[in-house]
Amino acid sequence: MSESEQEQTDKQRYEFQKVIEELKDYRGSGTQLVTIYVPPDRLISDVVAHVTQEHSEASNIKSKETRTNVQDALKSIKDRLKYYDTKPPENGMVLFSGAVDTGGGRTEMITRVLENPPQPIQSFRYHCDAEFLTEPLEEMLTDKGLFGLVVLDRREANVGWLRGKRVEPVKSASSLVPGKQRKGGQSAQRFARLRLEAIDNFYQEVAGMANELFVSERHEMDGILVGGPSPTKDEFLDGDYLHHELQDIVLGKFDISYTDESGLYDLVDAAQEVLAEHEVLQDKQVIEEFFEELHDGNRATYGFGPTRENLIMGSVDRLLISEDLRKDVVTYECSQGHEDVEFVDSGEHPGDHTCSTCGETVEEGEREDAIEHLMEIADQRGTETVFISTDFEKGEQLLTAFGGVAGLLRYSTGV
Repeated sequence: MSESEQEQTDKQRYEFQKVIEELKDYRGSGTQLVTIYVPPDRLISDVVAHVTQEHSEASNIKSKETRTNVQDALKSIKDRLKYYDTKPPENGMVLFSGAVDTGGGRTEMITRVLENPPQPIQSFRYHCDAEFLTEPLEEMLTDKGLFGLVVLDRREANVGWLRGKRVEPVKSASSLVPGKQRKGGQSAQRFARLRLEAIDNFYQEVAGMANELFVSERHEMDGILVGGPSPTKDEFLDGDYLHHELQDIVLGKFDISYTDESGLYDLVDAAQEVLAEHEVLQDKQVIEEFFEELHDGNRATYGFGPTRENLIMGSVDRLLISEDLRKDVVTYECSQGHEDVEFVDSGEHPGDHTCSTCGETVEEGEREDAIEHLMEIADQRGTETVFISTDFEKGEQLLTAFGGVAGLLRYSTGV
C-alpha cells in the first residue's frame, strides 16, 4: 500500500471513528433505534422488502410512542435506500436511524449511512434497541494487518489469512507420508528413504499452496506465521521450501497441536504477543525518531500551534497525530482581516475572542475538527500524516505531554 493510500485509509478510519463515537452517545427512550448492516452481495430490493416487512410488524408494538418512532425510523431508512440502484457499495453499508433523546423530554430523529467500512460486511443484520449497534464496526476499525497463516504436521496442512481479527481458511492438503512402522518386505533403509521423499514432497506441496496464495500479496502483507509440532515446522522453515521473499517475512514459528482449520485459530492465539508487538511497531519507529530528534537533534516540532505553523510553511515531513486526539480548531477573523486560531476540546465553547493583532472582539468563529484541519494543510503541502496509537508508553506521551500533535521536519532548524 502506498503512503497516499495508507493516509486515505487512516483518514477514512478516523472519520468512521468520529461517527461511531457520536452514535454511541445516542439513546432512545425505548427499543426504537434501528441499525441495519447490509453486505455487498445483498440486493437493495431485498433490503427494502425487509424494511417494509419490519414497518408492518412494528404496528404490533404496544407503546404508541415506540411504535411511531420505529416506523418513522424505518421510513427514513427506506427513503435513503432510494438513492441506491441494485446493489450497495463495494464493502456494503450500515444504516442507523431513530428518535434520540436530546434532554428535557425532547427527541430528535437522526439518520446516518456509513458506506464502505474498512472491511466487507459479512452478513445482513437488523437490530432494534435503545442503543445503536456499533460493535461490529468498532471491531473493523481495530482490525489492522494482513498476515499469512501456515499450520502443518506430517499428516495434513492448512493455509489461510488473518485479516485484522478474522481468520480465513483458504487451502488444505493431506499427506501420503507413511507412518514410522514399515511394512514387511521392505528394508529399513529403503523405507526410511521413501518416507523422507514423501515428507519432502509434502513440504513442497504445502509451500506451493502458500506461495500461490501469498506471493502476489506479499507487498500488502505484514508477515507470515507458521505453526505445528516440532520438528515439522522447523524442518519446513529450515528447508527453505517457501519462496525466498516469503521466507524473509516469517515473523515466528509456534508450537500448536492441531493442524486442521482449527489449528489456524490456535496459531493466531499462540502468536498474540508477536501480533500485538507488530501492530505498534511502525508507530514505535516513527515516535522513537521523534524523541531522538527532540533530545539530540533539531528536526522535531510539537504542540498544535508550532506544528501548524511549520505545516503552513511546508517544513514538516511527517505529521504525527495521536489516534485518541479529540480536539477542535476555532478560527476567528476580525473586521480588519486578521486571523487567529484556537485549539479547544470538542464540545467546548470558548466564547468571545480578542484579536491578537488589533484587539477587536470577535464574537463567533468557524469551528472544525482539529485532525481534519491539520490533515488538509498537510495534504496541500505534500506532508505525510501518521496516526500514532496510545497502546504503548511513548504513544501515550504524544497525547498527554505533547497535546497529541507533533512533527518531524524536512530539514534541520539550525537551533
